Amino acid sequence: MSDMRETQPTQAQQPAAKKGAKGRGWVFGVLGFIVLAILGLAGGYMNGRIVRVDAQGTLLSQQLAAQFDLGMQAMNAGQYDVAQQHFQYVINQNPNFPGAQAAYTQLLLKLKSSPTPAFTASPLASPTPDQSGAAQIFSHVQALLAAKPQSFQDWDTVVSTLDSLRKADPTYQAAQVDGMYYIALRQRGIAQIFAQPCQDINLEGGIYDLTLAERFGQLDGYADSLRTYARLYISGSTFWEIDWTQAQSYFQQVYLALPDLMDSSCITAAHRWAQATIQLGDQLLVKGNYCGADQQFKAAEAVGGPENATAQPTESFADRKCHPPAPTHTPVPATPTGGATPPPTDTSTP
Repeated sequence: MSDMRETQPTQAQQPAAKKGAKGRGWVFGVLGFIVLAILGLAGGYMNGRIVRVDAQGTLLSQQLAAQFDLGMQAMNAGQYDVAQQHFQYVINQNPNFPGAQAAYTQLLLKLKSSPTPAFTASPLASPTPDQSGAAQIFSHVQALLAAKPQSFQDWDTVVSTLDSLRKADPTYQAAQVDGMYYIALRQRGIAQIFAQPCQDINLEGGIYDLTLAERFGQLDGYADSLRTYARLYISGSTFWEIDWTQAQSYFQQVYLALPDLMDSSCITAAHRWAQATIQLGDQLLVKGNYCGADQQFKAAEAVGGPENATAQPTESFADRKCHPPAPTHTPVPATPTGGATPPPTDTSTP
């Protein structure tokens, strides 16, 4: 019996144990309340931050939309310099703003074709690693773009300066620099395809630049179609003097869309197509298909050019063979039966 009493808590010990448990429960309750309060404050802060960020994004979108509308109004009114400022602001803030890249591209084309004299920037030395900082290089690029570059060399300077900026600080104004790259590469590609003099035209280089520009933004319809027709021109050239049917087919596609497109040979797509058509006519003529040859010669003649003067004798020959003159018959006077010649009629008066 004595052992059992020793293993049981005394009456004095039992209230003390209950009091300790109650104390610990009070502490845990206070700690739980503090944790819940902290979580509530953190959640409220995060919710408030999200609301503020959303509000800022909505406000920025509204501002960009207003600037874009002002740019479109200025461009439609012929105020190209004002429109350029609005579009550049939109692209600097958000290069992917809907319609901004296409509108700015359209504006650049209008500036390029505008009859008003454009400011020509002074020739710049080849860019060297600039130690003055990314901000200064960025400002230099903005000044180059504001000078309205026109030629391939001008756009090459812009691209080279952007390369220096990315080398100095790859993260500096990344979105705006991407937008600048898009514009510079797109314009340099177009400038190579339409270079003056024509001996400086580089269709392959222009296609390459437009493909690079596509990495920074979707190409507009004009630039994309120009790249397509430049590829077709090159494909037609690969069949030159090898397969006149294929050459004619490729150059016909270019001729119908961009008849003045050419490469460094300075021969337009229209005259390429005419030459291939004449050569195809010669092949048909050798095979004895005079009418088919005549059709080819007449189609080429509609384009005009020195190649038609050379082919004129062959064309005339094919035309005569395809459309021979109708045979002429001289009427023979009828004779009486028996072969006797009728007596002459007496026309004398009695």
